[in-house]
Amino acid sequence: MPDLKGKVAIVTGCASGIGAATVRRLVSDGAQVLGTDLDAARGAALCAEAGALFAVQDVSDRALWPQIVARAVEAFGRLDILVNNAGMVSGAGIGDLDDEAMFAAWDTVLAVNLTGTMAGCRAAIAAMRANPGGAKGAIVNIASTTAIAPLPTDVGYSASKGAVRVLSKSVATWCAQHGLAIRCNTVIPGATMTGILAAAEVQTPGLIAAVAKTSPLNRLADPSETAAAIAFLASDECPFMTGAEMLVDGAAMAIHPGF
Repeated sequence: MPDLKGKVAIVTGCASGIGAATVRRLVSDGAQVLGTDLDAARGAALCAEAGALFAVQDVSDRALWPQIVARAVEAFGRLDILVNNAGMVSGAGIGDLDDEAMFAAWDTVLAVNLTGTMAGCRAAIAAMRANPGGAKGAIVNIASTTAIAPLPTDVGYSASKGAVRVLSKSVATWCAQHGLAIRCNTVIPGATMTGILAAAEVQTPGLIAAVAKTSPLNRLADPSETAAAIAFLASDECPFMTGAEMLVDGAAMAIHPGF
């Protein structure tokens, strides 16, 4: 298990799914964690159970990001890890974009998934540069296999997650070229048993079973399996790993869809 003792982390979208599993994992590995979410009741309950602090946050609100980072620094004295996990789907396919109203869904999902991630990176880097002992830190951005094989039924989600992949590389190389020991990597989860999928199953019975078949393992990932990858990238175990992508998809992207 990665040793995160002495590390301070922020995890967005902590109320459920991968975010909740990540808070639990980082705390169990020794980190002090501030979890954030728009869902105040569930987020606060999760953090209380895990032994983390909690703050309400809309990640798309750029002006709020410095305050969130400042809260972690004030509580724990530094910032070492940011996990940009918060995200949402839009439910708008490319054909739906003929309807002007669908652009509202596009704008919202990009504001959360992409602009929120960028704003988080920017605020975290500022804090990490000021860490006692010198600039150091790890940013882990959460994308999706839809960044590789996009969904025709949700162009906004797919586009935003594809952009997160490239954003992470830009952040990684910018930090490297400025001599900062701040790494930025992307985790690309495949089909995972999250709250979003559970809610979609209510609307489309049988969806979970169908999604599980996208992996040769013929099952969904548990959020804790993705959290394990996040914990590794957040740790000091991989100091030369930056601008990289880690697939946690049960080999879904490793096989032709016809097989």
